[in-house]
Amino acid sequence: MALRLEDKKEIVAAVNQAATGAFSAVVADYRGLNVAQLTELRAKARQQNVYLRVIRNTLARRAFEGTDLELLNESLVGPTIIAMSLSEEDMGAAARLFKDFAKDNDQLELKTGLYEGKLYSGAEIDVLAKLPNREQALTSLVSVLQAPVSKFGRLLTALKEQNEGEAA
Repeated sequence: MALRLEDKKEIVAAVNQAATGAFSAVVADYRGLNVAQLTELRAKARQQNVYLRVIRNTLARRAFEGTDLELLNESLVGPTIIAMSLSEEDMGAAARLFKDFAKDNDQLELKTGLYEGKLYSGAEIDVLAKLPNREQALTSLVSVLQAPVSKFGRLLTALKEQNEGEAA
């Protein structure tokens, strides 16, 4: 189906807007997936606040111009589906979405991922997928901050018990 110039401009503008606000992105080859599988993938993307788009490579290149995602241009070959994490609270959502979906659907081939200006190959996307979401990051921060305080408390308790033992 041929796209009119106005339609192409709208697609490029929409993808450019998403790319400008994206914290990470993943490019995959979706060859072999049927409509039901793609629909399932899109539904999961909406739930996780991931911008998901099947787009022509030339339009994607134009949409990425002037954004951090311009580094992905080399991986835009063949049938391409792009996922972008738009939530600052979960920057690894796009990689996690594709990684989880690829476990059950072997046809989805992960090409490249991008996070903070660094490219990751399809095999390295685990690094992006394992990025903690906001809640997980705060939990680990609290545990790191809590450890010295609890050690200090135990030290004071031990000193108190030692002083009481010497006094008796």
